[in-house]
Amino acid sequence: MTQRNRTLRTFLATTALVATGLAATGALAQSKVAVITPYLAQPGTQFYVEAFEAAAKDKDWDVNVIDTAGDVAAVISRIEDMVTQNVDAIVLNVDPSQVSAGLQAAAEAGIPVVGMDAGSDPLLVTNVTSNGYAMAAETSTYVADRIDGEGNVVMFVFEAFPPVQVRSVVADAVFGNFPDINILDRVTPDVSDGGIADSRAKMEAILAANPEPGSIKAVWAAWDQPALGALQAIEAAGRDNEGIVITGIDANPQAREAIESGGNFEATVAQDFKGIGSTAADVVSRILAGEEIKQGVVYVPTKLVTIANAMAD
Repeated sequence: MTQRNRTLRTFLATTALVATGLAATGALAQSKVAVITPYLAQPGTQFYVEAFEAAAKDKDWDVNVIDTAGDVAAVISRIEDMVTQNVDAIVLNVDPSQVSAGLQAAAEAGIPVVGMDAGSDPLLVTNVTSNGYAMAAETSTYVADRIDGEGNVVMFVFEAFPPVQVRSVVADAVFGNFPDINILDRVTPDVSDGGIADSRAKMEAILAANPEPGSIKAVWAAWDQPALGALQAIEAAGRDNEGIVITGIDANPQAREAIESGGNFEATVAQDFKGIGSTAADVVSRILAGEEIKQGVVYVPTKLVTIANAMAD
């Protein structure tokens, strides 16, 4: 046997022993990834969590989805639990500024945290989301154009969640450019059950306080659930023939059906929820492979949805 062949056989034998040793110590085990959110009751959250899980199956990850059912503070302890369990990565869907203690614990343990439709934070590797500024600009300008730049507008907002909060900032700026548009009310609904029921109740109260036809020209909602609740209230009050324009954001199935029916709900913006989930999984995969992610935010494209394309996808 030549010296070259002896060297090659020695190398292969050594490599096999190393691989066996790594497997025995668990270094070649499945990557453990935790997805933590308090908002799993929201359709959009459900869609991108499902897409993340689907992408993870192809990567053979062990994925643990944790829903704190509206309890934002509980996210901190769930992050700390995952740190104790030594997961390889955490995917977060919540305002990172509200869970900084948990993020700090993950950082100290060297566990990367990726936002999935969360906000930006120095302790996040990156945040995968839709461009909330662009979405809000589309729907608020749609409203302003439809009501010819004048009249009372009701806004449904949610300041506690950064991806939604930025939408209201942009809508305020757009409506502020029209001196004859008046923001009649700014409503923050209870989202513990998804947001439709409480939005309906609050819209019913606004309608009762403004009974004159034409006293409300439009409802701008930062996401679809309150838009659907407002639609239910308007229809139940028999005021759907007043031409009150409703817009939302997300393009969930209920919203698409409402728009396609040709009623008051006229427009929303389709987020690519599957794209957000799969892109987040791709980012995690790159991180686990040792790649440095340089983008603080990764935007996934969106599309305006009206009656012309409501059921197109």
